Amino acid sequence: MKKLILLLTISLLFTSCSSTKQNKSETKTPFVWENANVYFLLVDRFNNGDKTNDHTYNRNKPADKLRGFEGGDIRGVIQKLNEGYFEKLGINAIWMTPIVEQIHDGVDEGTGYTYAFHGYWAKDWSALDPNFGTKKDLAELVQKAHAKGIRIMLDAVINHTGPVTEEDPAYPDEWVRTTPKCTYKSYDTYINCTLVDNLPDVKTESNENVDLPLMLIEKWKKEGRYEKEVAELDAFFKKTGYPRAPRYYIMKWLSDYITNYGIDGYRVDTVKHTYENVWADFSVVCKNAFTEYKQINPNKVLDNNAFFLVGEVYGYGIKAKQWYDFGDKKVNYFENGFNGLINFDFKGDANKSYEEIFSKYSTILNSELKGLTVMNYLTSHDDGTPFDKKREKTIEAGTKLLLAPGISQVYYGDESARSLEIAGTTGDATLRSMMNWAAIKTNLTTQKVLLHWQKLGNFRKKHPSIGAGIHQEITASPYVFSRTYTKDNYTDNVVVGLDLAIGEKEISVGAIFKDGTKVRDAYSGISTVVLNGKVSIDTEYAILLLEK
Repeated sequence: MKKLILLLTISLLFTSCSSTKQNKSETKTPFVWENANVYFLLVDRFNNGDKTNDHTYNRNKPADKLRGFEGGDIRGVIQKLNEGYFEKLGINAIWMTPIVEQIHDGVDEGTGYTYAFHGYWAKDWSALDPNFGTKKDLAELVQKAHAKGIRIMLDAVINHTGPVTEEDPAYPDEWVRTTPKCTYKSYDTYINCTLVDNLPDVKTESNENVDLPLMLIEKWKKEGRYEKEVAELDAFFKKTGYPRAPRYYIMKWLSDYITNYGIDGYRVDTVKHTYENVWADFSVVCKNAFTEYKQINPNKVLDNNAFFLVGEVYGYGIKAKQWYDFGDKKVNYFENGFNGLINFDFKGDANKSYEEIFSKYSTILNSELKGLTVMNYLTSHDDGTPFDKKREKTIEAGTKLLLAPGISQVYYGDESARSLEIAGTTGDATLRSMMNWAAIKTNLTTQKVLLHWQKLGNFRKKHPSIGAGIHQEITASPYVFSRTYTKDNYTDNVVVGLDLAIGEKEISVGAIFKDGTKVRDAYSGISTVVLNGKVSIDTEYAILLLEK
């Protein structure tokens, strides 16, 4: 009898443990791209983790202020990943500027002598630039990020190469055009032209078979990888049936970062400067590569999300239409491979009230853009008119960005009030200073700003309803709203109050939480119980982030 009781007890304990595990699994917060909290960083300006690669390819000519390589690298990103910086900030995706091999020399582009520290001047898409790190570094970054539930998004440039220099010959004429310069007056004058002088434009419209550039052949032979690269290209073109046209070579090279390392997405540069079918094909190539990676690496698969593509269609703003209007032609980029587009309107919308922003975005994202998304930003590497350039509204900026429907894009240093006005710089260099790690360690004001962004970032990361849910105002004064999200068997509901009284406060939770429900304010960490459809709570903050 004792043995029977013991067996029954063990059985019940096992069942209980199994049930607990199952419940935890069922309630685990899913990663939803539409709610992603993306950290955008310039690799060269974020953190220097390996000083031995600071000067490669004899890039030793004096550059103008913040126009040369400053030392940041993939190893530096890994270092901050290991320290838990991104987790504390509630980041669940990291977007890095291009890391492929850049032109070796620099150029004077009218704003001073400049090297390709930003990553947008490709020389060889099949190699990593040693100033940024090695492929081993990239593999380690992806593996460690994935272990923390953080996705890695790289930056894809297909429509142009880097400038021509004495050390960096132009790609052959069948690959690129060097004239005319774009006039931006019509659809075609955005595409069949060069963006600026000395930025060769890839003939992405061409379907003609072209040979590998002699420059790459000689380079690969010198590096001992010519046969391997050619064999992989042969296999790619045989498998896909694509012509050996310039754009498909580049797509192959970019898809290798998916197949070989398991990156999760691409931010695509200068989207409207090629015909839209280029991106439809790129989407197919990327998604097939991601499927192949998952098949080869079943133990490394994070979830069933497809590969993610977000495009930079310069000037596109969120609206109740999917297309971009060139004036003489409208193009729907969402129908040509993109899951999301960067929202250039958000920095302006941030001057409006919370409710104006939130209700507008929720309505559009849950109607015309249902199943798609936009990436909101306040600051970037090439926008000279960001919201709050003087960093005087850092708390408000964080609240609006991180609570807005859609993807939030945190530009490195937004969370720490990194200065966007650097004396002695010209053009967009002023936006690209080194990350202000010293201020984070020593400046109390900086630490206060960072803490605010951390609390909101983690609340967003935990609740898909913030970016991907339905917004509903509960009361206008005090300002309280709810967000609700349901997909399959998963449901997420939150209530948020902003600009509230400091100290004791009472807010309505509408029908979101039933009476008797215990709720927690994620901002202060204080819990309370819903009574008569309301919550009474005493905190030292003017914000409430209520969750079950």
